[in-house]
Amino acid sequence: MARTQALVLWIAILASFVSFLDSSVINVALPAISRELGGGLSTQQWVVDAYLITLGSLILVAGSLSDLLGRVVVLRAGLIGFGATSVMCALAPTVEVLILARALQGAAGALLVPSSLALITSHFDGAPRAKAIGQWTAGTTVAFIAGPLLGGVLVDSVGWRWVFGINVLPIAVTLYLLGTLRAKDVRQVGVRIDYPGAVLCVLGLAGPVFALIEQGNYGWGSPPIMAPLILGILCLAGFIWRERTAQQPLLPLSLFNVRNFSVGNVATALIYAALSTGGFIVVLFLQQVAGFPATLAALALLPVSIVSILLSSWFGSLAGRFGPRWFMALGPALAGGGYLLMLGAELPVNYWTQLLPGILLFALGLSATVAPLTAAILGSVSERQAGIGSAVNNAVSRVAGLIGIALVGLVVAGQLDLGGFHRVVASTAVLLILGGIVSAVGIQNPVRKPEAKKGQHDAAGNTHLGQTFRRGR
Repeated sequence: MARTQALVLWIAILASFVSFLDSSVINVALPAISRELGGGLSTQQWVVDAYLITLGSLILVAGSLSDLLGRVVVLRAGLIGFGATSVMCALAPTVEVLILARALQGAAGALLVPSSLALITSHFDGAPRAKAIGQWTAGTTVAFIAGPLLGGVLVDSVGWRWVFGINVLPIAVTLYLLGTLRAKDVRQVGVRIDYPGAVLCVLGLAGPVFALIEQGNYGWGSPPIMAPLILGILCLAGFIWRERTAQQPLLPLSLFNVRNFSVGNVATALIYAALSTGGFIVVLFLQQVAGFPATLAALALLPVSIVSILLSSWFGSLAGRFGPRWFMALGPALAGGGYLLMLGAELPVNYWTQLLPGILLFALGLSATVAPLTAAILGSVSERQAGIGSAVNNAVSRVAGLIGIALVGLVVAGQLDLGGFHRVVASTAVLLILGGIVSAVGIQNPVRKPEAKKGQHDAAGNTHLGQTFRRGR
């Protein structure tokens, strides 16, 4: 690997690391934030969802900006913005300021992931590119592992504000590395930003999410709930219309004509809504109801990351041999079974007997799901569309998590107790099992072509180098 390529890889990993870190670290800090700044469950939901609304709705815009202005320019702007808004979060005097800062942080975070991946694809080709993306994925996985544990330690030792303040260090290192990068930036000619589509997308997500979170405070029939709900639904309809008619849409709807892409994204929505909801409720329940300190609550889900690191690559290889369909079907079903086991939790909570068996079963199912799911979706589109396909799938997973968190208050009826925990756990299991059913019914494995001997020529004069595949219809 050339020096420039190694530098690009480190920049991409560190830039994405802070975005993923803030997605995984926040749940552990929520009880401490509520104790200091006030607010109940709806406040905690907003601290999470304000970030996800702007991140999920602007990530496609960020991809277009990266093409228009250049990967390095957008990445640098995202890093500076993320650092500044992290400081805003750390210094927030009220919960309202914190929620606003989290929304701005999500907007800055949206600039990081697409530009990081685009920087890799513009400096690597072929097999080295696949390896680099694999290393980038491993680096971001570390963020999911380190995030909750780091957050728990910080909350218990120096306070929740350092959960955000700690971002400044990796951002400063990344900006320094970016300043030493001597590489020509890549810009594409003729790219246009679909700003009306972006506005409709943000409003279409924010309105229903506001209604779902605040319905417990105002009631479903009240104008403060119905007005944003109706406006949001109309904006979502307008967004779909806009994407059908725009010359350069944020979301190319033609991608959804591909069966595995459309079915895979439906499965993604169900599965990732469950992942966000489950992680959110387990950590909150252990702290606010079971009385665990933040560090121990964070450690409770560590087995999920460890099992995923150990088994995800193996399941990905198996899915490459046998096709992704049954891994995507059975994996979520196993993961859902893990959450059903957690229905046995009672007070006082015994983590080892009441939660750990379900967490381990969930981890096994998740490991069998993620790599085949990603392979099925990205393998269903052409290499030319791989970038936008990945961005769409990333946005779907973020928006699904956003909606899942917003629904928690409705499921627990505004009060998190043992009964509310059981209801959310059951709902999480249902979402996972539905994701498996959708995959079993809709996903199609690649169909093998008859194997040709090496050196054999076909009618068109092409030389076969071994077994090839074609996608099933």
